[in-house]
This record gives sequence, structure tokens and C-alpha cells, in this order.
Amino acid sequence: MTQPLAGYIILDLTHVLAGPFCTMTLLDLGARVIKVEKPGSGDDTRAFPPFKDGKSAYFAALNHGKASIALDLKKEEDCKTFEALLTRVDVIVENFRPGVMDKLGYGWDDLHAAFPKLIYGSVSGFGHTGPDARKPAYDMVVQARGGVMSITGEKGRDPVRVGASIGDIVAGMFLAQGILAALVDRERGAKGRKVDVSMLDSQLAILEHAVAITTVTGKPPGPSGARHPSITPFETFHASDGLFVIAAGNDKLFEKLCITLDLPISDDARFASNAARCDNARLLKRLIEAVTLEHTRAHWIAKLSAAGVPTGPIQTVAEALKDPQILARNMVVDVLDKNGRAAFKAAGNPIKLSDMTDPTTRRPAPDLDGSRGEILRWLENGRT
Repeated sequence: MTQPLAGYIILDLTHVLAGPFCTMTLLDLGARVIKVEKPGSGDDTRAFPPFKDGKSAYFAALNHGKASIALDLKKEEDCKTFEALLTRVDVIVENFRPGVMDKLGYGWDDLHAAFPKLIYGSVSGFGHTGPDARKPAYDMVVQARGGVMSITGEKGRDPVRVGASIGDIVAGMFLAQGILAALVDRERGAKGRKVDVSMLDSQLAILEHAVAITTVTGKPPGPSGARHPSITPFETFHASDGLFVIAAGNDKLFEKLCITLDLPISDDARFASNAARCDNARLLKRLIEAVTLEHTRAHWIAKLSAAGVPTGPIQTVAEALKDPQILARNMVVDVLDKNGRAAFKAAGNPIKLSDMTDPTTRRPAPDLDGSRGEILRWLENGRT
């Protein structure tokens, strides 16, 4: 059983989330990742709580299994080491503000001229082109500016950010996709490519229904709480002991829902099609909840699941981490410490490929500069 990226080497200059998420994905698919960090402090997330035995769980979740070397690219000796690394790697990934790598002499044009097969992956707030390319950005900024916050939350309330840092994470996912495409292209004989991913671009790319609604109707959607604006019923519903979700995404599922609830409305003109149900969503919710309030969430989840209607509980993260389906898919793994003991929990690899190993543990997150000796020996051996 092999991993598809085994043998590829990634030089990772990234920090915090978007870039490290990308390189973690590549590592989980088999690539070797060498993380270049700031001397003294390293990746910012080394200082992010919570901590266990003085080490950051946040850092460990994103950087397990990577090697670490601390280099100051303003110092000649460190630049020599960095340039030696460039001769041995397949991909360089960075998430500095545009222009930083150019000032250091390691921008795309310089590196492509010196290493034409090298793939250059970059993720930044606004990308390397456009009037705002050099502005700083964080997840909160791109969620706000990209439109995501305008549709997140409850109607009539202040906009809220999505609970997960999707501004960073989605950009990291797109960067990994771009790098994989560039590797395939290079295998076919092409030169290395620059992969330029913007966090702001990535936010717009995930607004499938909002873009469609806005461009067709001329009216941008607002927040709709848990309800999907283009599919009904597709939201939370009250049972006698709290909320659960129902997602009846087509007419057949809606009919099954009505049969299970003993609610004879599937042929009612107000609910006979998805478009009609969307127009009458508030009335439909009241009719459904008049039934679901009679029993518990567990009762309705069991009945609807048996009928083939998509449904489920609203779980806390703690509950999700114990979900039998999630555990069966090896989606909660142990990050080991240097003594081989389980130190942290992290999400597993959601990409399940046939004939690819899917271990239940992950190698330790590196100490800052902890791989220097190993990396320097590898470079020296490569020259002989």
C-alpha cells in the first residue's frame, strides 16, 4: 500500500493556517514536508493555546509529521542552506504578503529562472494581482468582504463569521488542488507553474447559491439561519427536547417525510414542488413542527432515518469526536510525542484512496529547528 505523493518533497515557508493546512494535506497524501520557520519564535501558532506539556495543540494539529529548520533569509549562511534545499524539492509553498519573497530574491520570476521545474505555490489574502494585492488580510476580513458573513446568522441579527476558519481552510484546499494539478502537468513534460490562490477569491468560489440568486434576481440573499434559501425543507426543527435537522432535498424525499410524519400535504399546491415549498417555507415549518414537537429528537431521527429521509442530531464537537461513523472512517487520530506516546488528537485524512495507508496515528509535530541536523546531513549526502 503506497501513498500517491511518496517521493515528492515540499518546502513549506507557510505559517498560521491556510498554508499549513495545504501542506498538511499534501503530507497526508505521502509528500515529505520541510517547514522553514523564523529563528527564535517559529510559526505563530506555536504560541496558540491550548497547550499540553508546553506544546500547542493547534500547532500539532496542522504540522504533525513535518520537519522543521529555522532559517533567516536575510543572512547569507542561511540563504545558502535555503538554496541547497531548492535544488532538492519539487514544490515551494509560501503565504507571505505579495512582494515579500521578491524582496528576498526568491519570488516566482527568480526561482522559475533558476529552477524551471520547481512548482511555486502561494496563498495570500487577495492574490498577487489586483489593486489590493499587497493589503494584509485574515480569515475574518475575507469572510466579511467575500460575502460569506452577509448570509451567515439569523435574519434581523448582526452578521457573524462561520465558526470554522473557512477563509483560510478553503484557500488551503484550493492551493493543494492547484499544486496537484501543476505536479500532473509537470509529469507530462511541462515546466513548473506558479499557483496563486487568494483567500478572497476562494470565499466567492463557495457561494454557489448566493451568486446564482444575486445574478438572476438582482437581490442578494441575507442570512437565513439554518435554512437553505433554495431547498425546502432543509433546516432545523424543534422536537420535544430540542432541535434536530431534516434535509428533504427533492420531491420524493418530501413525500417520504410527509408519510413518516403522517402529514397529508405532499399534494397540496403550496408544497407540491421545491419552488412552492421555498415560497411557503415558514408555513411548512410550522406544520412540520406541529408534529415533531410531540416526540423527542431521538424518536424522529430513528423514524426518519428508517424511512430514508436525511436527518441527524446537532452535535457538539465533543459528540462529533465520538460519533461511530466518524470513528469508523479513522477521522480522529492520535498525534504522537517524540517518545511515541499519544499527545494530541487531530482530524484524520478525509481523502480515502484505495491501496493507500490510512494510519491511526501521526508522527510528532516538530520542535522549532528540531530537524536541522537531519536536513543538513540529507543535503550533504545529496551533493556526493
